Amino acid sequence: MKTASERLRRNGLTTAAAVAVAALLGACASSPLPQSRATLLEPANGAVVASPFKVRFGVEGMAVAPAGTMTANTGHHHLLIDQQPVASGQVVPTTPKHIHFGAGQTETMVTLPAGTYKLTAQFANGAHQSYGPAMSDTITVTVK
Repeated sequence: MKTASERLRRNGLTTAAAVAVAALLGACASSPLPQSRATLLEPANGAVVASPFKVRFGVEGMAVAPAGTMTANTGHHHLLIDQQPVASGQVVPTTPKHIHFGAGQTETMVTLPAGTYKLTAQFANGAHQSYGPAMSDTITVTVK
């Protein structure tokens, strides 16, 4: 896997500029504002739901912006299904259990088979670098 500075150099930045930008991206990913938090507004923790069901995300202390936006104190939501929060600075994977909302969406409909699930809202910067467990919220739902 290429590092952020290697990817930036491939796009025409000098080595020094690529390293500086990569460091800035990392700093943005690992430094949520104090008092910031991501939340799952709906469904409630412990809810019994029918599939499909609505999931609504919230964020306090930061602003929602589309993927690719690297403005400080902004990011977008990810829904993790039966996964742990992503460590600060790590890129949120793209898998069926790591759903990205890069257009800045704050709600979605989720279809899951019957069972009990752990749902985690994970907030990440414009490069999909997680703000870490401090910017996540986990609930449990049962799909009937």
